[in-house]
Amino acid sequence: MSMSQVGEILDSMDYGPAPEAAALAEAWLSQHDRKFGHYIGGNWVAGDSHFATVSPSTGKDLAQISQGSAANVDAAVQAARVGLQAWRKLGPGGRSRVLYALARQIQKHSRLFAVLESMDNGKPIRETRDIDIPLVARHFYHHAGWARMLPTEFPEYEAVGVCGQIIPWNFPLLMLSWKIAPALAAGNTVILKPAEFTSLSALLFAQICDQVGVPAGVVNILTGDGETGKAIVAHPGIDKIAFTGSTEVGRILRRVTAGTGKKLSLELGGKSPFVVFEDADLDSAVEGLVDAIWFNQGQVCCAGSRLLVQASVAEKLYQKLRLRMDKLRVGNPLDKAVDLGAIVDATQLERITELVGVGVKEGAKIYQPKCKFPEGGWFYPPTLLTEVEPSSTVAQIEIFGPVLVAMTFRTPEEAVALANNTVYGLASSVWTQNLDIAHDIAAKIKAGTVWVNCTNQFDANAGFGGYRESGFGRESGREGMFEYLRWQAPIAKSGTLNEVKAKAGAASLDRTHKLFIGGKQVRPDSGYSLELAVTEGGFAEVPRGNRKDIRNAVESASSASPSWAGSTGYLRSQILYYLAENMEAGRTALEAALIARGASKPAAKAEVNESIDAALLYAAWADKIEGTVHQVPMRALTYTRPETIGVMGLVCADEAPLLGFVAACAALICAGNAVVAVPSRHNPLPAFELMRIIEASDVPAGVWNIVTGQLDELIPDLAGHQGVDGLWCFAGADVCQQVEEVSVSNLKQTWTLGGKCLDWPRATPAEVIRRATQVKNVWVPYGS
Repeated sequence: MSMSQVGEILDSMDYGPAPEAAALAEAWLSQHDRKFGHYIGGNWVAGDSHFATVSPSTGKDLAQISQGSAANVDAAVQAARVGLQAWRKLGPGGRSRVLYALARQIQKHSRLFAVLESMDNGKPIRETRDIDIPLVARHFYHHAGWARMLPTEFPEYEAVGVCGQIIPWNFPLLMLSWKIAPALAAGNTVILKPAEFTSLSALLFAQICDQVGVPAGVVNILTGDGETGKAIVAHPGIDKIAFTGSTEVGRILRRVTAGTGKKLSLELGGKSPFVVFEDADLDSAVEGLVDAIWFNQGQVCCAGSRLLVQASVAEKLYQKLRLRMDKLRVGNPLDKAVDLGAIVDATQLERITELVGVGVKEGAKIYQPKCKFPEGGWFYPPTLLTEVEPSSTVAQIEIFGPVLVAMTFRTPEEAVALANNTVYGLASSVWTQNLDIAHDIAAKIKAGTVWVNCTNQFDANAGFGGYRESGFGRESGREGMFEYLRWQAPIAKSGTLNEVKAKAGAASLDRTHKLFIGGKQVRPDSGYSLELAVTEGGFAEVPRGNRKDIRNAVESASSASPSWAGSTGYLRSQILYYLAENMEAGRTALEAALIARGASKPAAKAEVNESIDAALLYAAWADKIEGTVHQVPMRALTYTRPETIGVMGLVCADEAPLLGFVAACAALICAGNAVVAVPSRHNPLPAFELMRIIEASDVPAGVWNIVTGQLDELIPDLAGHQGVDGLWCFAGADVCQQVEEVSVSNLKQTWTLGGKCLDWPRATPAEVIRRATQVKNVWVPYGS
């Protein structure tokens, strides 16, 4: 066979099918006899009537879903009121753990969720598997952090109460996470109504709530159509309504809730501009368009449905776009090689077809690649409409399908005018290699989100919401938390830690303790040990580190520092959460290590509780260390970057030997620092137990190093080492003075308390995080 023949075969070769198995999802449906009730007050309640949920790709019934009644809504409100008290009494730490458990369970069942979502919604399995479900877990992890941080980060706010939440069918489980996670983190209880077309993943989530022990009444799932939604909105026992859907329904909700005192947030429709300038990377822009308008078959409120392209490159871009459209595959959403799945139902398909017909009648030129659809179901090809007038129907109405309408502009000013020529203002994309233009256009477009040289980027830590008729309020991030809180006058508050049941016991201390350097336990270079008397009689032997051990630890930390500093806050939070999990499992040994040097059993138990809570606290902080934008007297974007300091030395106080050690190390590590830590002189034994826990917690080698010994031997080498960038010292005043004197060698950043404020681990963490970072200001002048 000649090379030309091989080339011809490769050019014409089509993708083979790569179907995802649906057997487990089918089995789950069969386990419930393909008939579902409501989830109210922690129980499954049979519905009075049912309707079918249909697979968009086949047109066949998947299951029978209950139609929620006013009586069901009233029962759910009563259950949520009862659950509200128990949920609030659980406290920030307890609520955080529940949200964390939900995230873990979502990950464990991620494939089932992904397949079920594709079957029920019609979107490709690649999207549910690789985008939707990971983001769902991310939201619960992220808000587990907010739950823990609530008292310190929102000290003048309180939970709203019972929240009614109504979500659409385009991202069934992701929208659920956007609503439920922040509501629970803020201390509320929820009544959520999924879309009647796509209720299955919400019902599976309710089952997950049962499995992790979410208190009864905290999460209630009511299925049904618009009548169920109306009953939720009208119920006087609901304090907050959160709605994602059409602008028309949003207007109705605003009128119905006016004057009732209900808090309201609306995330509504959009007609987002996708602006391409002549200097843009056109190939990248084409790939961006694929994600902007053909992701989820264009059934996305922030879809880049209006292409605005500079006239000088319009035909070139259209040609590239048509070639790319020819390669898109439309078909069975469970096929992993499919790009576009099915439209959610026949009514939506009819609407898309009708609006495209209107556009063509009004003068648009249509291009659709040849597509072979599967039999049954509701499919529509990717569509490009060019020569569209700004006032035409398809340029103004949200089509909510895989239809891109294109217009041209000549100047940046005209681009802005076209971009803002809509009643909506949800999102937009700007594509250019010129940062002056990018920031200038981004500032002028009236939209809640502007993506530069990218599109459809979402994260639990970034707020999302619209201007104009795209609604008000925000989802995600700090902004999203405010939607589920009410401001109150500041008052002094006190809280207690949740007691975790554990049986204290004395662990054997007759073992060889080592240093912890480079991710492993190592013998001290000196070959010597120090003896510590223990309460049961006898001695515990502690490694006596020296200059070489400090050197090895700093070298190890320096090697690990760049990679750790460059890791995401999300990754660091995951590792710290895992550390907390393993501390929980190892609490008996930790308590015994405290008791061995004189702590009472109740005090040891309390300190272990607080130490686990500190690990959870800084796990929560890890992905929430963020900068701000400054207003300056010039046309510039000026923002700050809180950055890692680097290799940090730490000398701990004698008091609270476990809590002080864990709190300081977790704070430094969550901010991206690598640590060389010297534990309490009085009792380093808990640090040795932690070594074993750290080894099992996925902490990268070199990020956390532990050296024990005589302070007068260790401090000069640690504080004077040129590879150490900063040092915290919470030991006595004499040690702090020595640290400050020796650190002058490279002008290390130091935080020394001179033996005072020994209760610092229990202080507001904002100052601790501030000390663990250094701020860089970035100025970006712009102007077109």
